[in-house]
Amino acid sequence: MVASLCRRELSGWENRRVTRRALEDPGRVRALLFDLGGVVIGVDFGRAFRIWADLARCDPAELERRFSFDEAYQRHERGEIDAAGYFSALRRSLGLDLSDNELTSGWNDIYLGPLPGTAALLSAARRRFLLYAFTNSNATHRQVWAERFASELSVFRHVFVSSDLGVRKPDPESFALVAKRIGLQASALLFFDDTAENVEGARTAGMQAVHVGSSADIREALLQLGVEAEPGA
Repeated sequence: MVASLCRRELSGWENRRVTRRALEDPGRVRALLFDLGGVVIGVDFGRAFRIWADLARCDPAELERRFSFDEAYQRHERGEIDAAGYFSALRRSLGLDLSDNELTSGWNDIYLGPLPGTAALLSAARRRFLLYAFTNSNATHRQVWAERFASELSVFRHVFVSSDLGVRKPDPESFALVAKRIGLQASALLFFDDTAENVEGARTAGMQAVHVGSSADIREALLQLGVEAEPGA
């Protein structure tokens, strides 16, 4: 759920190349698997940096420069360390002296709301396919998005969370495990994600996958599957 930060690492050519790749075998698709942040829900880590900077009386741009999806971040999303352990590492990497509660106030403020157009597309897709979600996330964030977006997430039969699974995207093993839990071959799943690295990880695991830059990419893929949403949705 790190769309804005991940996407800035991609060149425009890479975005076009991955996004425009046609589905290899639409007829094999039996279920759809969606990322959450950047696909269903808007995410902006800048909100966290601004809150932390206000509390610490420093420059949010400097916090953004220091922040990274480092080993502690990844371990947190695999459920290997708890929030207290991650925040301890975060204090060191950002050079902040904030309490866990102060860090949590920014950490939980990154969610913008449902992305425009996606809900109608999911509703249309649900009439023909089983819908699932797979997100890299942690227990603290899960408490927020699971409650705040309960209505939007109700279209999914299950939301798979990396901190529950013990593996995270883009590891191909994570996609193989999700396919096993769903009870389908990986090739029967079509995966949607806003990060090219995750898309390639899914393809390595045998899934078809779509790189999502906007809801138009979801709509285009659904049309290849014979699913049409209402115009303007």
